[in-house]
Parts: sequence; C-alpha cells; structure tokens
Amino acid sequence: MSDLKLLITGSKGRMGQAIIRAAEAQGVAVASTVDLGDALAPALAKADSVIDFSSHLFTNELLDECLKQKKSLVIGTTGHTNEELARIREASKTLPVVFASNYSIGVNTLFWLTRKATELLGPDFDLEVVEMHHRMKKDSPSGTARTLVEILADVRGLEYDKDCKHGRFGDVGARTPKEIGVHAIRGGDVVGDHTVIFSNVGERVELTHKASSRDTFANGSVRAAVWLEGKPAGLYDMQDVLGLK
Repeated sequence: MSDLKLLITGSKGRMGQAIIRAAEAQGVAVASTVDLGDALAPALAKADSVIDFSSHLFTNELLDECLKQKKSLVIGTTGHTNEELARIREASKTLPVVFASNYSIGVNTLFWLTRKATELLGPDFDLEVVEMHHRMKKDSPSGTARTLVEILADVRGLEYDKDCKHGRFGDVGARTPKEIGVHAIRGGDVVGDHTVIFSNVGERVELTHKASSRDTFANGSVRAAVWLEGKPAGLYDMQDVLGLK
C-alpha cells in the first residue's frame, strides 16, 4: 500500500485503462484522470504524481503544469521530437522525472543483457534490431527499439543518427561494419516484440522479448511512480527503478 495519489492521462485509452487497473492492484490511489478535452490543472491539483502514456504532443503542456504545481512525473510516451526531449531534460532539473521507452521488467532485463552481450561478443558481430507492433502504432521505430540501438551504439562508440540504418531498399551496397540495422514491422494486435541480432560468420546470437499484455508496462509504470516518491529532482529511467545501474 502507498499514500501516493496518481493522475492518469489518456485514461480512456487501452494503456490508460491498464494503468488504472494496475494501480488498483498495487494499492495505489488514482485521484484523477484526464483525456482529450479535459482540463489538466484541476485534475493535477488532486494528485501527487502523473503517469503519462498519452501522446508526445501533450508533453509540453504537461511539463508546464507539473512545473507550476511541482508534481513528479512518469513519462511512457514515445516519438518525441528533439525539442520535446530537451524540454523533458530541462524540466528534470526541477522535478523528479522517470522517462523510459519501456516499463516492462522483462524489456529492461533485455536492455541489460544487450549491453553485456555487445561487450562480450565484440566488434566482429553485425548488429540488427527488429521490432513488431500492432497496426495502430504511429511512431517508428518504437521507443524500445531506439533504446536498444542506443545501447548498441554506446558500447561500440557509434552515433544513432549517423550509424543507424532504418530498413534497406534498393542497391544499398554491402553492409558496413559500423552500421546498426533497424527494422519495423506493423500488423494485427501485436503488443510489442523486440529482437536484437548479433551475427558473425558461422554463428548468430539473438535476444528476444515478446509482450502479450499491456499490463506488464502498466505495472512497471505504477512501480516507477511509487519509487519516485521523495526522490530529488533528476531524470531517471527504469534501470534506476529496478536497481540495474
């Protein structure tokens, strides 16, 4: 049980409903909810912290109001522009913020394993990431896939914008040793599949996580909000919440 009072944004959506159920299961009160067209300020005034899985287009408004009311924030939306990402980093200098591309404990274990595998296997292995999501997903690649590529790039000393190849089409030539391939598949009602492929001559290693329910993300986000209670201003992620750093 926790005395924390939550505001859930995008409360009528599938993730919003899953988070409300997760909070109830974990004994955390949902003090208020907002969806498209609802007034944010009075709803936020009833809560201690916000869990937001709505849209990156809502991020700036939400940050502004959280700064005014000094509320902690858990951000699960993806697809942010560079300007929106900069706003999140700036707000975290004043507020405690958990910002993660994926709140699943399993996926965060995948992040950890990906880093270790990249370190152990070395530069001779080619790196590829494949992700699949439901037909309604708007951003590509997924935030989780981007995080996986960023981990690979960090270990290899590469740059996401420079060395990441989003799919391949036409006569692109032979694969270069430095590039990291990323491939997005969309269809049906897939909640989220992610695979990291390490390929060398004669052998291949694959790390895969498959989500079959949004509840895993919802449970993690509520856990993050509870963990954030009393934390100083800063930008945290699920690796911090789970003690994997």
